[in-house]
Amino acid sequence: MDKQTVISIDAMGGDFAPRSVLEGVALAAKKHKDLFFFLFGNEEILMPIIKEVGLPDNRYKIHHTTQVVKGTDKPSHAIRTGRESSMWQAIMAVRNGYAKAVVSAGNTGALMAMSKICLGMIPGIDRPAIAAILPSETGPIACLDLGANAECDAQNLVEFAIMGDVLYKVLFGQDNPKIGLLNIGSEETKGREEIREAAGQLKEYGSHLNFIGFVEGNDIAAGSAQVVVSDGFSGNIALKTLEGTVKFFAHTLKRGVKKSPLGILGFLIAGPALKKLKKNMDPRQYNGAMLVGLKGISVKSHGSADAFSFACAIDAAARMAKNDLCEKIKTEMSSFLNLTGLNDTTAP
Repeated sequence: MDKQTVISIDAMGGDFAPRSVLEGVALAAKKHKDLFFFLFGNEEILMPIIKEVGLPDNRYKIHHTTQVVKGTDKPSHAIRTGRESSMWQAIMAVRNGYAKAVVSAGNTGALMAMSKICLGMIPGIDRPAIAAILPSETGPIACLDLGANAECDAQNLVEFAIMGDVLYKVLFGQDNPKIGLLNIGSEETKGREEIREAAGQLKEYGSHLNFIGFVEGNDIAAGSAQVVVSDGFSGNIALKTLEGTVKFFAHTLKRGVKKSPLGILGFLIAGPALKKLKKNMDPRQYNGAMLVGLKGISVKSHGSADAFSFACAIDAAARMAKNDLCEKIKTEMSSFLNLTGLNDTTAP
């Protein structure tokens, strides 16, 4: 396994686990010949499915555990009672250096809490944020937080902006990405107090961050900002709304085409363009959100992910691992804090 990148998998986490998880692992294994998987879960349950999906024997190792973190478990309960769970053990594999990244479709709150405890935080960051890459009219955009922190104060939002700036630079090599704060309006007087306070602080860091002010929900798909920052409550609603809109568009188009021969003819003519649109807008290919701010790579897959979706989350984890993303964020974050003089006030 010296030349392989090891990915740790919570095989029991998710609405359709372990089948959808193992099917996703099998797809990822076919695509990435240099990946090896540590699978954490009940061996008696996993083995028949592994044989069925055709995962080669030399591409995985099972770490047997019967305990599972339920989707309904509170993070505090999961931490107290879940030390032998598939989720905790999969995260610990990263902490102990046996794996480069962990992927789970399980309980979001539990994954965040366990990852924070097991992996630790990068100095200068108070809370991890769920960050994901989404498509827009102008290219890929990074959005955070998407559900890790329902409530955030101004300092949390500022930290998210810094992390988002670093994340975008590392992933896409673009200097000075535009950063926007998600709000109910673009006017300076709009929004909750903590959002307005965060905006004031970000303006002060103008020489280090390209903060463009407030952005609204319609600005996300328009790509008005390359980095969109919000609290986890608002960000998660925005994300789910975008995903639902894409599905509604696809359903409405399909229904309209079937209503008349002319619609079918038009569909056949526009077929190649529509297939390209479907591929670009398929939310499954953007599955795999990173808990940014941790010292290790922890990736959250949608709980309802199918095999293709989960394979995409593995893709994201592998890219981050191979590019040493956490170390780059740590280096850039330290540099930024030194430049802005924030080390004295934010470093633990």
